[in-house]
Amino acid sequence: MNTKIISRYLQLLRKNYNYTQEELAKKLDISRQAVSKWETGTAVPDLEVLLKISKLYGLTINEILEPSIQAKRISDFEQISIIPENELKEILEQFDAQSLAIASMGASPEVNKLLERLFQDIDYKLLRNNIGMVRIEEVEAIQKEIVSMINLQIYRK
Repeated sequence: MNTKIISRYLQLLRKNYNYTQEELAKKLDISRQAVSKWETGTAVPDLEVLLKISKLYGLTINEILEPSIQAKRISDFEQISIIPENELKEILEQFDAQSLAIASMGASPEVNKLLERLFQDIDYKLLRNNIGMVRIEEVEAIQKEIVSMINLQIYRK
């Protein structure tokens, strides 16, 4: 169970139904802070609340805890360039600058140029220098998370 994917999926579901955190909390008879904790990945809804969420969104609990990412349209971080830039930027904005910089450490010059074009306010070179060396497993983990979010958000619509 990947809590980062679950948290982002819960946020995506809420936004797709045009609920604010407050509105969703009222529908589920819980606090807005609880919704916020799910969406930041600091907590996962308990079973009773998961049941309410599943009824509200017409999903099974398993579909919430293990979102099915449809036949992956992209399977590798290098393929992010095939995503329309406006949609890609919207998804990548969910990640902090440090995560994007780490993901870019294992990317081709073309993908790095794309990231620099999308986020001109980020000085990737300076940020990478400040971060220093990173294990390849960490780079791959962030890249995989980005690919999962792209497949989840773009190809579930």
